[in-house]
Amino acid sequence: MYTPSDIELRNRNIDIRDFDNKRPAIKEKDTYKAELKKWQKKLLHVQQAYYHSGRRAIIVFEGWDAAGKGGAIRRVTEKLDPRGCTVHPIGAPKLENQQKHYLYRFYTKLPEAGCLAIFDRSYYGRVLVERVEGFAKPSEWQRAYQEINEFERLLTDDGARIVKLFIHIDKERQLERFVQRLHAPYKRWKLTMEDVRNREKWPDYELAINDMVRYTDTLACPWHIISGHNKRHARVEVLKTLVHSLSKGVDIKPPPFDPELVRLAKKQLGLTIE
Repeated sequence: MYTPSDIELRNRNIDIRDFDNKRPAIKEKDTYKAELKKWQKKLLHVQQAYYHSGRRAIIVFEGWDAAGKGGAIRRVTEKLDPRGCTVHPIGAPKLENQQKHYLYRFYTKLPEAGCLAIFDRSYYGRVLVERVEGFAKPSEWQRAYQEINEFERLLTDDGARIVKLFIHIDKERQLERFVQRLHAPYKRWKLTMEDVRNREKWPDYELAINDMVRYTDTLACPWHIISGHNKRHARVEVLKTLVHSLSKGVDIKPPPFDPELVRLAKKQLGLTIE
């Protein structure tokens, strides 16, 4: 089993079954819209600060099937400048990547300076689905905890900020959403055979999630577990978490005017700029 290196873990021996998933929800639609707008605007300011300072951020989304990752990501990106934000939906590796180290395809998707990269599922698949479904050998997924920690330390040492979010729902809420998808023609495509089969291995996934948090919840890159029981609550909480995590130690104020631009605006446009 995994033996921690000198990377500092937070030692959170959690049991996902004990997580209080039914938090107080945002019930009023107007309240939800106001909160969503407020935190989306704050996140846009964070993105602008990252652009002006040349910072990079990696945002990792994991969670149960039908937990609401896609809806949360849409609200995250809705007001951002698309030129500085890329969403990477991660599925099973293609044949050419199956013959390389599993982290290779994530190296190729890392953000440039001033940009954000969002992973809709991620390299944590090695210790989740690949572990549970037997796509990775025990020796492979067991050593992956340290490989992932070292990978994230490499990125943070290079100045990148990593925010990891796990959206959690219980088995009953997942079933409700599966039923909703079956009865909604434009949402049926979201439900796959794998989603249905994975429910049979729910306890195995719970164990894998607990181990993932236990062995990769580091001081530099902690896990944030978000209740997905109510979608409105989850979306706002995701935005809040991103704003707080990405703002930490970062000057969010807009940069000062370029003096030469001010001079040119006065001369060519006849403007007075305070």
